[in-house]
Amino acid sequence: MMDYTGKVAWITGASSGIGAALARGLSARGAHIILSGRDEARLAQVAADCGETLVLPFDVRDDAALAAAIQQAIAWKGGVDIAFANAGVSQRSRALKTEMQVYRDIIDIDLTAQIAFSQGLIGHMVERGSGALAFISSIAGKVGVPMRTAYSAVKFGLAGYGDALRAELSQTGVGVHVIYPGSVATNVSRNAMVGDGSARGRSDKAIDQGIPANDAATTMLDAIAAGEREIIVAQGMEEGMGEMRRTPDALFDQVAAMVANGYMERMEEGE
Repeated sequence: MMDYTGKVAWITGASSGIGAALARGLSARGAHIILSGRDEARLAQVAADCGETLVLPFDVRDDAALAAAIQQAIAWKGGVDIAFANAGVSQRSRALKTEMQVYRDIIDIDLTAQIAFSQGLIGHMVERGSGALAFISSIAGKVGVPMRTAYSAVKFGLAGYGDALRAELSQTGVGVHVIYPGSVATNVSRNAMVGDGSARGRSDKAIDQGIPANDAATTMLDAIAAGEREIIVAQGMEEGMGEMRRTPDALFDQVAAMVANGYMERMEEGE
């Protein structure tokens, strides 16, 4: 079981919703918290609910700002123990009515930027021989959901990156967790992009009646502490869909065994 006491936990998309709930939950378990997002004032409000906290506001699409934030985060306490790639924006629009720029923007924010965040930290974690990365995918990253073609694409992609990365890092002491939330009571639907790229401005009944964010965060943190690699946080039909598409642990073990047996080295040598 992972003990969060004294660990440094960095959360992107931390100004509200699941990110803010994770920050509060981790702080209650004794972790030191790094909060990132674009809105410094809202991050400060979350920080007020936590213990020892470092606020690092930046846009996840800004490579230079990300590089500077990584340096600051590592220097704060001498390292980052667990990082949550949580920043993102959802979608509520039919593919037939969605401009291509919406796809580009959602891919940039929800996938490319989250990969960049991870890539900036894995060298540090591997060098230390410890750490954990947690990627917030979605049930829409297990099952293609109507009105979310862009969102499903990026959440499937983030899960694929996380699973492949887990296999590569399986001999290093660094863990990778992919989390699949269903409907959680946040502003995700209200802030979602519609076909022209503007914010939807209203919520869904399913979201409003979803799992409270603090409860969802508790489930996530308990599962990470228990070492679960694939974590489904949903209820009702969404939970059923996620469980139907759950990856067997035996398959994760099989892929990790390929790495242990020299698969990557043989690939690099051209075999």
